[in-house]
Amino acid sequence: MNIAVFSDTHGNTAKMLQAVRSSRPDVLIHLGDYDRDTKVLRRDFPEIPLYSVCGNCDYGSGEPLWGVVALGPVKAFLTHGHLYNVDWNVDSLVYAAQEQDCRLALYGHTHRADFQELGGVKVVNPGTAGQGRKLSYAWITVFDNGGVAVEIRAL
Repeated sequence: MNIAVFSDTHGNTAKMLQAVRSSRPDVLIHLGDYDRDTKVLRRDFPEIPLYSVCGNCDYGSGEPLWGVVALGPVKAFLTHGHLYNVDWNVDSLVYAAQEQDCRLALYGHTHRADFQELGGVKVVNPGTAGQGRKLSYAWITVFDNGGVAVEIRAL
C-alpha cells in the first residue's frame, strides 16, 4: 500500500495535485493547515481514500485534531502537531502514538520534513506542500508483512 502524506498546503494545492496525479497513491493523508484543501483532493480524486485532521490555522474546522487509521496491518496516529509541542521535540507525540498502539506517527506544523524512529514508532513529518522554498511530501509504503518504508519527496 502506498500513501501520500501532505501538510501545510495553506491554499497552494497545485503541486500537491500534480504529485497525486503522477504517483497515484492508494491512500491520501492531509495533516492540516488548510484542511479545506482536502476538498480539492476529494473533488479530483474521489476514488482514493482520504484521511485528514485540522491544524492550528483551520479555524472552525469540522475535522478532528487527531485520529488513528489502519494502513494495512499498521496503525497510524495522525495530527497536525501543534498540540504536541513538536516545535521543540516529538516526545509527547510518540507517547500519544504509543497510547493508541500505533507504529506510525504523522504530523506537520513545523514546515520541516523529518523522519525518525523513537520508542518503536516511526515519526514522519512530510514538510510543507504549500509555503516556503523547499516544498515536500512523504511517500510511505506499508508492506503486507507490516514493514514500513518512508521517503521524503520534493515537490
